[in-house]
Amino acid sequence: MPVSFLQLYVAASLRVRETGKAVWDRLVLDESGEGVISAAIAVLIMAFLGALMWVGFKTIWDGAEADITTKVGEIGN
Repeated sequence: MPVSFLQLYVAASLRVRETGKAVWDRLVLDESGEGVISAAIAVLIMAFLGALMWVGFKTIWDGAEADITTKVGEIGN
């Protein structure tokens, strides 16, 4: 039974459509990197909060140290 041009055209167009859909689904709808991106954002946020807390702690410590030095100096006199 000979294969007609129309049958070949339909088979080829379906193959192209399936391949295009598979590529589209893989490139656009793929969420495989979402967890890594979310983890990276969480790490950056935690690093920012840690740096902010360190600056606050350092400021408080320096102020307390100056007050303690002044009070100890007053007691010594």
